[in-house]
Formats: sequence, structure tokens, C-alpha cells
Amino acid sequence: MPLGRLQTLLIDKLEEMRRLTADQKAAIVATPEDLPGEKLDQLLVKDYRLTPFQLLLGKSKAYGFAPFLVSRYRINPATFEHLSRVFCQQNIVLPVGQVGDTIIVALANPFELTVAAKIGELTGKRVVRLLSIEKDIRDKLASDANRESQQFDDVAGKIGLEFKEVEKELEAVDATSEESAPIIQMANRIIEDAYLSGASDIHIEPREKEVMVRYRIDGNCQEKLRLPAKAGPALVARLKIMCNLDIAERRMPQDGRIIFKNYTRKNVDIDLRVSTAPLNHGEGVVMRILDKQKSTLPLPMLGFSEENLAKYREVIRQPYGMILHCGPTGSGKSMTLYSALNEINAPDLVIRTAEDPIEYTLEGINQMQMHRHIGLTFAAALRAFLRQDPDIILVGEIRDKETADIAVEAALTGHLLLSTLHTNDAPSTIARLTDMGIEPFMISSSLLCVCAQRLMRRVCKVCRVVHQPMGREKEILEQAIGWSGQIFKANPRGCPKCGSMGYKGRVGIHELMVVSPELIEGINKGLETAELKKIAMRTGMKTLHQDSMLKVKEGLTTMEESLGTVPVDL
Repeated sequence: MPLGRLQTLLIDKLEEMRRLTADQKAAIVATPEDLPGEKLDQLLVKDYRLTPFQLLLGKSKAYGFAPFLVSRYRINPATFEHLSRVFCQQNIVLPVGQVGDTIIVALANPFELTVAAKIGELTGKRVVRLLSIEKDIRDKLASDANRESQQFDDVAGKIGLEFKEVEKELEAVDATSEESAPIIQMANRIIEDAYLSGASDIHIEPREKEVMVRYRIDGNCQEKLRLPAKAGPALVARLKIMCNLDIAERRMPQDGRIIFKNYTRKNVDIDLRVSTAPLNHGEGVVMRILDKQKSTLPLPMLGFSEENLAKYREVIRQPYGMILHCGPTGSGKSMTLYSALNEINAPDLVIRTAEDPIEYTLEGINQMQMHRHIGLTFAAALRAFLRQDPDIILVGEIRDKETADIAVEAALTGHLLLSTLHTNDAPSTIARLTDMGIEPFMISSSLLCVCAQRLMRRVCKVCRVVHQPMGREKEILEQAIGWSGQIFKANPRGCPKCGSMGYKGRVGIHELMVVSPELIEGINKGLETAELKKIAMRTGMKTLHQDSMLKVKEGLTTMEESLGTVPVDL
């Protein structure tokens, strides 16, 4: 039976490479039976002693595709970002790289154009095909799937056996033993997996019959793991030891810090801010992940509208005054402040920061870590800074009257001071400072601007769906920004890039209240928050709701996400 064109090309190339003799080539061509591609490969390997690698090189030269040794490729968290593992297993394909708008994939049969077309459709990228050995691709996908499923299962199984209920109750000391090897492994794996998953926080929560582990990813908590209830005290004890807390104290909340590179052999250089608390079924732990390898973002990438960005850049270049950021925990206040400092940092400026904890290390900026247990508080740090001739001061948070007094004093004596407060919106910051005991005329004299902010999930650009707002949606958009055109909705099925969630990443929304003469007059008169808000809006402030609607209009997020993050302005 005559060979096909591709098979003939392969045989000719193998002869040219001196992997086959002329007699061997003639014997193969003269074979009476049908030799499809897979059968010809088996014949060449088994009967003619070609190695799979030699066969791969022959095919690459014959077919004009670059060869790729999948067996030497190490799968990493980004491998299946654009193509799901299930798709790869079904189509015998492995993503091995990405450059700009190009995705590089390894296939055993690069002539399967339907597979390449599917990949292009799913990823929205140009596809570059590399030739690889089918068995290597299958083995790599199978071994990685097995590794992922075993990531917690093997240790969880050991923990289940170790803490299995028996007739005799375990002694309390046994249940909190931190020397248990599976517990040490489990603590490390939870932290490593959370970091690789892009989580910002890890929640370990004791329940009546089990311990639940949850990650906060893109602002939403997701359940990851359930452990036996008796493993909870041992896991908490291990985490306490990692951050030098008192393991015998289980009745009071404690705060600590884990320098994780001291406990792992992997290249995971992160710190964790740890907080423990006694709950109704035992001690719970929340850990905030501080990625030391992560750099700050430039201001234009934080979600500021063009109008707000221009105003904010003008404010941070003022020689003195107070700039406050407000919002709940995890709303991006620290990142914005760091980005602002990075933008204005210069060799001729002295910048001091007082932080708890230091989340990012900034080149050319003097940072101080707070230690409340020895009396190094924000107020103490501020008093020290005022004797060290700084130009710009950043205080992590204004928590009490003493810190607020010194902050206002610093802003009134020739320093630019940046800090944060926990309030819902920008105008209510005035009332918060007044409640702390700061006189209104001191606030109006020192304040430059207040920036309230939140983080919303970005809708996935690959799978988002065009949507025409109707009814109440249309009414909200028209009232907020005068827009009634098309917007986007999240795809409920999602795609491989967003992990079937419909959302990927987050974007900031901002309410920037810059002080004006009319606002200063209102503050001095002691007007209520609602009146101050009206004045600020008259002088150009866009509310959080309005800014979120602008993000909906621009296709960065969805109406559902916006309304779930901030309420509609009344």
C-alpha cells in the first residue's frame, strides 16, 4: 500500500539523516499493509530501533515545525491560565509559553487545524505550534493532574488517620502538638497553594465537626479544603509557632507575622500578617499575604479616571497639607499610597513612613515598622519624624486622637502628610476627624483632599457578553452618567482564562474630594456630612457610584458587580 505524502517526506528525511538505510526505506515503502501515522511510528521505533527523540527530529525537519521536548518542560501556575487542563487532555495539547498576543502550544499532530482554530477561538490569541511526542504530552498532563489532586489529599489523609476518633478521647496536649509532620506539611502547602492561586487572604475557620480553609481571591472567599475538627488546634499551634506567638494563650486574640521563606524550600518569598481569635468552636486564623516580590503599580494602572488622575497628581505635588485615603480593609489604600510616593520620590526629597506592617519595600524611602508592645506606635513615630526634617510623611493609619493631632500639626508646619482612615466615603471623613476631637478649623486648614476607594472585579475580556441595559439598569446608568448604550455582562460559564468565573483581576473606583473655598467654609460651619457631600459634588467630585458606572460603561466591569460593591446614590 503506497505511503501518504507526509509519511513519504518523513521516510526520505530519516534516510537523509542516516537513521534509515536505502534498503530499510525500500522495505518500508514496499510494506503491503496500510501504515497510518501512529502505526508507522511504532514500526520505526520497534523494528528499526529509532528512539522517540530521533523520530521527533525527523518529523520536525520533514514537516517544517520546531521540535519541543515536553518531558523537560515544568508545568507552572500560568500553564493552564488560557487553556483548561480538560481541553488539553481531550486534544493532546500542552501550552508551553506566551509572548504578547501569541500563545505557544506543543502538539503531537500539528496538522490538526481544528485544534489550532479552537485554541485561537478560546484564547483570542495567535497560535504557534511546536511538534512534540504524544506520549510525553499525555504523561505530562497525567502526572500534573495527579500531582494537583494529591496536593492536599495525601497530607489530609495522614491527618485524618492521625486525628481519627477512637474510643479513648485524645488528650488536649496531643491535639495541639505542633511536632506532627503532616501538620507541618499541611501548613506549608496551604500557604504555598494560596499564594500560587493569587489569594490575598487565608481564612482557617473551626466548625463544629470540621475545620474549613478558605481563600479570598479577587475579593471573594472561596472554599478550598476541609479538615477533621481535631486537626484544627494543631494547625493553629503550628501557625502560632511560625510567627512566634504564645501557643498556650487561646482565650485572647493575637497578632503576628510569618516570614515564609524560613519555612519553605520553594521560591516563595512572601510574608504573612497573622491574626488569631477565639471563636465558638476553637481558635480561628486569618492570614494576609504580603508578596515581597510584587512591585507597586504606576498611578494610571490603578483605575483612576483621567479627571481624577489629573486632580490627584496635582494634589500629591503640593509642598504641604494632608491627604487621606479611606475605605474598608482590602480596598487598595496602601497600594495607592505607595504608588503616589513612588511617583513623587526624588533624590532631593526626604520621605519617612510609619507602617504596620511594611507591605512593600520602596527604594529611596525610609520605612519604619511599628511595634506597639514596646510603645512604638504611629503617634510615637510621628513625633520622632517631626524632629528628623522630613519633606513627606506617610502614616499607616490614623486610629486615635493623639495620632490625628500630630498628623494635623505636621500638615500645618510645612510637611506633606499621607494617611488612611476607615470611613465609608470621602465626606464622612470630616465627621470622623471631628469625632476624634479635631477642631473643624484645623481640619479645613490642613486638609488637601480625601480619596475614598473600593476594588471591583474586572469582567473577563475573553468571554464577556454584550448586554443592552433595560428598565432599572438603564435608569441607573442614565441618572449616574447619562449613558444608555451597550454594556457588558459576565459569561456565567466563564472560560479557561478566568477559571470559569467570568471575572479576572480587579480595578479601583475612586471618590476624590479636593478641598475648595466653598468646602472649607462648610467645614468651618460644622455642616453635616450630607451637606458637605452636596458641596463637593457641585465642585466636581464624582461619587463612588458614579465612578463605578463609568467603569461599567468602559466595559471594565458589570452592573451586578458595581451595585454589589457600592450602593446607588440617593
